[in-house]
Amino acid sequence: MVIRFIPDKTNYKFVSKRYFCIALSICVLLGTMFSLYYKGLNFGIDFSGGIIIEVKADKPVDLANLRSQLGEGIYLQTLGTDTSSVLIRVAPDKNINQAEQTKIVKDKISQTIGGKVEFRKVDYVGAQVGGELIHNAVLALILSFAAMFTYLWFRFEWQYGAGALLALMHDATAVIGFYSVTGIEFDLTSVAAILTVIGYSINDSVVIYDRMRENIKKYKKMPLGDLIDLTVNETLSRTIMTVGTTILALISLSIFGGEVIRGFSLGMLFGVVVGTYSSIYVSAILLIYLDPRKAEHNR
Repeated sequence: MVIRFIPDKTNYKFVSKRYFCIALSICVLLGTMFSLYYKGLNFGIDFSGGIIIEVKADKPVDLANLRSQLGEGIYLQTLGTDTSSVLIRVAPDKNINQAEQTKIVKDKISQTIGGKVEFRKVDYVGAQVGGELIHNAVLALILSFAAMFTYLWFRFEWQYGAGALLALMHDATAVIGFYSVTGIEFDLTSVAAILTVIGYSINDSVVIYDRMRENIKKYKKMPLGDLIDLTVNETLSRTIMTVGTTILALISLSIFGGEVIRGFSLGMLFGVVVGTYSSIYVSAILLIYLDPRKAEHNR
């Protein structure tokens, strides 16, 4: 017996809700700008600089206990499967210099772990390096937008590329706003989350666009709004099953993945929901105003 979560033929009127969703998207984007202006991002050590310490103990290290003893601004992870080797990242303290901060942290580590503790590496990450990483992260986002717009322009028409580009900008902005509002540490894994969300979102949009182009040729006299509703409904089952399984995996990562990837997992979880929404209510709905039928008629 086949279990069907979604009916074979749905007939939801997505286009009729477009004004509400456009207003919602504008509120999300304005909220992001407001939060970035007044609150900013909680930059991690990758961007703000700090101290990186690699520790080797003679017994397994209790990360939860060590984290509680070291306090805020400390991020821990084991090196591979070796639970006695730990990489510790320490956020900078403006009240003391790095040498004093390093000594205090090393003393706390030795006291908390106990036994023989070997400090294999102590590195300092300056603010200048963090600035370069921010520049490279922004450049990566811009290049990804440009590459996907170019692909869609040649794959379909410029109308599809423009719709998808606006959807990607919407998704990236919303995820950045999520990090700003929640105060979750923003580091290189957060940038990876944004780029992954962009890839997920564009994949969903391409599926809808493929079906849209087929339906434009098939139903030449159907009103464009009805055509978009038909297209989204025809791909809805695939969209919901994809986002559902992805969300289940991300929830598991968020709960059991540990502190190191929690920011990535939560950002991805929010981004997948936003990306699914934007593939319908941004990239697809924008085709009403861009009208890809003009391109088909000009061929």
